[in-house]
Amino acid sequence: MAPVRRRRTARPAFLAASCAAGLAGLLVSAVLVPGAGHAVGATDVSGVVGATGARNAAGTGAARGAESSVPVPVPVPEPAPVTDASAPAEPAAPVAPTTSPVPSAPGTPVSGASASGTPVPGTPVPSASGEAAPAPSAPSASAGAGEPAPGAERPAFGAYLDYGPRGVTRMAGLSRWLGGADLRVGHTYLPGDLWSNIEGAPGFLDAWAEWRRGGDDRLFVLNVPMLERNEERVPDAEVAALLRRGAAGEFDHHFRALAERLVGLGIPDTVLVPGWEMNGITYTHRCGPDPEAWKAYWNRIVAAMRAVPGQGFRFDFTPSRGRDAVPWTECYPGDDTVDVIGMDAYDQPRGLSFEEQVREPYGLRAHVDFARAHGKPVSYPEWGLFRNGDNATYMRGMLAWMDEHRPLYNTLTDYCPHGVWTCGDNPRAAAVYRSALFGRTDGDPVSPAPSRTPVPAPARPVPPRGCAPLWAGGWTAYWLGGGFCLRHDRWTRHRP
Repeated sequence: MAPVRRRRTARPAFLAASCAAGLAGLLVSAVLVPGAGHAVGATDVSGVVGATGARNAAGTGAARGAESSVPVPVPVPEPAPVTDASAPAEPAAPVAPTTSPVPSAPGTPVSGASASGTPVPGTPVPSASGEAAPAPSAPSASAGAGEPAPGAERPAFGAYLDYGPRGVTRMAGLSRWLGGADLRVGHTYLPGDLWSNIEGAPGFLDAWAEWRRGGDDRLFVLNVPMLERNEERVPDAEVAALLRRGAAGEFDHHFRALAERLVGLGIPDTVLVPGWEMNGITYTHRCGPDPEAWKAYWNRIVAAMRAVPGQGFRFDFTPSRGRDAVPWTECYPGDDTVDVIGMDAYDQPRGLSFEEQVREPYGLRAHVDFARAHGKPVSYPEWGLFRNGDNATYMRGMLAWMDEHRPLYNTLTDYCPHGVWTCGDNPRAAAVYRSALFGRTDGDPVSPAPSRTPVPAPARPVPPRGCAPLWAGGWTAYWLGGGFCLRHDRWTRHRP
């Protein structure tokens, strides 16, 4: 339908004249108020221009900073372009060879949880002896947020960046990205395909040994498969038979050979993580098919390696978080052969919040309580993002949890989907990780986060007495240098 055109109608001349006279009188009687009007105008202009400018200047960094409650360091320099292989400007996710183990995230808990994956509260956690222990307590007020108490030491940290020499060279690039932070922990895995690789093939560990010898305060963490064909989906019955053979001492010589190689390389204080994530179903060295044989086999391995002259190894018992296929406490081999109690703690299953990861049966709280009861330090050899994507809340929670509980060490798994530096899929979590660890030197005392000083809003000037301000719009007031003020006595001051 076409628009309806309206005819103009004549207006009386006196009406137009009257309106013109009234407007002229109003303008003549208005008093310019430079204070109030100018402040309003300036505020509006700076609000529009300033906000736009701030967004343009800050870019994605500001958006990431807003995601995190941890203050973003000021300034936070972006990593300078690097031409060497140690820190690519846009690093690609490391690709592990088929012969080396790629750290696998622990499986979704299959028991002690509802069908949706939400843990059933109040499930008792058995102790190492098999007796039921009290259910995990609720997290403390500091769990999931905040900083450790002033004067506490930061936990030693690092990242898994690659299994071989590239993992060593990349540490310098990650340190630069973190503002020169001190990465004191190097972490790699022995391939679990053949016994010859589990023994530490010649040349495989050379670069790591050289890195470890470069600083007295460094930690070298080495995951050690307990059986060959470690990721070949060996059936449970065969796994049980292999565990019993190991418990009988049939494989001791492989671990003596590894111990001798480590001592010969000058790294006799290596932290060893044999049979990691034994409570799951991923690896041949899993515990579920025969927990008693698994524990006996672990003890044989430790005894064989400790018998090598010159060794000073520490053995880290590391299940995956949650119950998984079996409760990890059923696999604990005893205090005499365990030096550290670790936990691989990825952000999974889908929909499980960090607070629930703390409280769930065999979760983060149960882990630290179990370690405390056995007089052992904790560690987090593997952790990172997973089923819940770019989850900044999980990242904040894990960093704060580790600052509170001060593990011997922690190493983030830094490849997709878990990581933040070599994986570009997680910008929000990367901003949290970077801001929390930027410039951090292990051993430095923790300072409380600086409080923000509120900036008072500019006071709006009070208009003169007998005058009502008129809003003329921000831009009009800005260009005129102020707003308008209508005198209250406009209609009475000329009366006799």
